[in-house]
Amino acid sequence: MTVAGACRRQPRIAIVGAGISGIAAAVALRRAGFGDFTIFEKGPDFGGTWRDNTYPGLVCDVPSRYYQFTFAMNPEWSQLYSTGSEIKEYLCRTARTHGLDRRTEFRTEVVGAEFSGADWRVTTARGEVERFDFVLCATGFLHHPKKPDIPGLEEFAGPVIHSARWDPAIDLTDMRVGVIGTGSTGTQLVGALAGQVPKVSMFQRTPQWILPTINRAYSPLAKALYRRLPVLGKVAYGCNRATFAAFSQGLVHPGLIRRVIQWVVERNLRSVRDPELRRKLTPDYQAMCKRLVVSDRFYQVVQRPDVELVTSGIEQVQPRGVITADGRRHDLDILVLATGFDSHAYMRPMAITGTDGRTLDQAWAEGPRAFEGVMMPDFPNLFMLVGPHSPFANHPLTAVAEAQSHRIVRWLKRWQAGEFDSVAPTRAATDRYNARLRAAAPGTIWTTGCQSWYLGKDGLPELWPWNPGAYEKLIRRAPDPADYTVSPAQSAFRAASGK
Repeated sequence: MTVAGACRRQPRIAIVGAGISGIAAAVALRRAGFGDFTIFEKGPDFGGTWRDNTYPGLVCDVPSRYYQFTFAMNPEWSQLYSTGSEIKEYLCRTARTHGLDRRTEFRTEVVGAEFSGADWRVTTARGEVERFDFVLCATGFLHHPKKPDIPGLEEFAGPVIHSARWDPAIDLTDMRVGVIGTGSTGTQLVGALAGQVPKVSMFQRTPQWILPTINRAYSPLAKALYRRLPVLGKVAYGCNRATFAAFSQGLVHPGLIRRVIQWVVERNLRSVRDPELRRKLTPDYQAMCKRLVVSDRFYQVVQRPDVELVTSGIEQVQPRGVITADGRRHDLDILVLATGFDSHAYMRPMAITGTDGRTLDQAWAEGPRAFEGVMMPDFPNLFMLVGPHSPFANHPLTAVAEAQSHRIVRWLKRWQAGEFDSVAPTRAATDRYNARLRAAAPGTIWTTGCQSWYLGKDGLPELWPWNPGAYEKLIRRAPDPADYTVSPAQSAFRAASGK
């Protein structure tokens, strides 16, 4: 072994979160030869949002053969769009196949991380403090349930349950169910509960455009072929990627794709026979301005006699039901809140402190901002996966996390070789980057006149405003040194390694 090789540093790395992005990062580290890392996971298992969400009818709205890691192609998907439990099983299997269970501390919540000037001090909810050279925040952005501010909600006599905290022990037999929310979760819940309970009341604030699909099951023959010929999985992944690339053009540019999608969803809406019900279900904004809801049965079940669409606003909740603005009382036995998440929280409420005592809350006082979705000025050696402006509408987060992991590994290899001790983007580079994003946002579909969880405090979408391929190309290229503040490696190490 050479002297330089003998002196190669091994970074101590903390990964916060064991969902999609945490698994992607950890596998990338292992494949690159980095073994000194610890995954901190506040839950009991891998899976992140797919572990936490178990409500009836949960199905991913991205095709199974695209919603997976390129390093762990799964030939066993049961259907075109996978159930939540199947995705959770896939993520757990992938993590354990790569030995991540031996590097993970489950039921260990990270509550704080502070940069000392030399390393990061990571604090858990148990009060334990560990030191690391790098912190990778893989917390995602769909993990803090958002509850509506409705008068009397706490007075309801029956169970009130958020969709992300579903209790499988609840027996819905003979229950009248109220579902608040009409996004993907609400439509899936109604689709699953209709016909299984005496009545479902769906409380709609804003109607959604529904993209029709057929969730066909894969036959035993198809699975056998995917097992025997792995190239088929790669071909399917590539075809889905090309389809989503074409779809993304409609999100970021006006033109044919937008018109085609609009025609498809309007034609789908015409399957609702009752003109009055169809009117209530008709949005007043363009398709894709909000995240498209993908469903193969919602318009069928919403026309059932045991399903009621309630469009009058909720005035208050009483112990035995809901009072709407039209004065009606809706008697209910259980309320399900399909009201989404605080998608702008990211790593918070984790307290993160960078250089000169600068906190994450201070840095994000005007809203979450980052450089190229993965780093922030004043927070050296801290990386984010699926950070601000890196999510892209219906694009799979598996692909985003893999691309960002590539960038992180590149920096770690440079640190290992003794090129620097700490690195963070400059404020000037971060400002320029975010100015470019804001300048491009008005041309996207998300600014055409609707309110959605995509939008930040400034009314602009916190999404990548170009196609996802452009982001992956950006994040995989070599970083420009001019965009970063780099602290040189200690002279002792440089001398020993011959640098």
